[in-house]
Amino acid sequence: MKNYKLLATMASGLESLTKNELKDLGYDVQAENGRVRFEGTFEDIIRTNLWLRTADRIKIIVGEFKAVTFDELFEQVKALPWDELIPINGAFPVNGKSKKSQLHSVPDVQAITKKAIVEKLREVYHWRNQLPETGAKYGLEVSIDKDHVLITLDTTGDSLFKRGYRLYKGSAPLKETMAAALVMLTNWHADKPLVDPFCGSGTIPIEAALIGQNIAPGFNRSFACESWEMADKELVERIRAEADEKADYDVELDITGYDIDGKMVEIANKNAEEAGLAGIINFKQQAVKDFKTEQKNGVMIGNPPYGQRLSDQKAAREIYRQLGTVTKPLVTWSKYFITSDLDFEKYYGQSATKKRKLYNGALRTDYFQFWGKRER
Repeated sequence: MKNYKLLATMASGLESLTKNELKDLGYDVQAENGRVRFEGTFEDIIRTNLWLRTADRIKIIVGEFKAVTFDELFEQVKALPWDELIPINGAFPVNGKSKKSQLHSVPDVQAITKKAIVEKLREVYHWRNQLPETGAKYGLEVSIDKDHVLITLDTTGDSLFKRGYRLYKGSAPLKETMAAALVMLTNWHADKPLVDPFCGSGTIPIEAALIGQNIAPGFNRSFACESWEMADKELVERIRAEADEKADYDVELDITGYDIDGKMVEIANKNAEEAGLAGIINFKQQAVKDFKTEQKNGVMIGNPPYGQRLSDQKAAREIYRQLGTVTKPLVTWSKYFITSDLDFEKYYGQSATKKRKLYNGALRTDYFQFWGKRER
């Protein structure tokens, strides 16, 4: 089976998590800004699409080289083995980006790249007419950074954050990949209670439950590469069956999501049901100020309101104060909160044990971590 050079891409700040996920799956990796390189066969492409919780996409590196003229770009793109990837009827849209490079016009870069691929395929397939592009999609990206050209083929399709279970979402949804990352950055294990006091559409509790029961996050969806000519249907079915066997649906979890909005609680329950987790997670309507528990050694993960607009900031900071008050007695609990308000600690009333910079979409946020004192 052919070996490919591969890239996993992810949100800035999550590189080390994706790197560790790939290492745990048995791959040799090299982390870069916003991506992790590794190698594998088509089987590995399916497996990593299925299992990576924090990555956005898995891409095949078709080629990389230096180019400072459009002639250089055209000839080097044309020299790549496109016929080994794209069949005669394959649809191959080309996206592009360029920064700090002599070839700075993205529309021209895209057009030249497309023209070179078309010419190569027409030569190889002895095709005189326009290529039909009526078949499966082979999404390409040409990225130029400081005159270094990287051409990749997307195997994923819709981003991996689209797990397939979120039928409904709230006004400020957290991507599933980020929610999984927030859980993975904590000290939570399946034998500990987990609480999300701002659960919204339930993404953090659902991702935690998927982790707790070792359910592959991509199990309920398909990937672009599954419709390609090179895809072996029996192989894909075997890898999916193996993933299903690795899930432990009998693990009992103590995960609760609270939200002040009863409609969001209904939505969270529907999303959990769609994820195959009906009855596994408790969702309840409750304001933060009313939270209390007698449990020990738990983990709280929250995505509270950020108060991005000045009119909302006062209300958000009042919630931070309430949060600090209700969690102060929970000395054995570890608490983790993500917000763009860098004054969070001041209103929460405690200094974080650790802070980690993350990007929630394009928004710079900090993940404030307050570690508990474990009681035996």
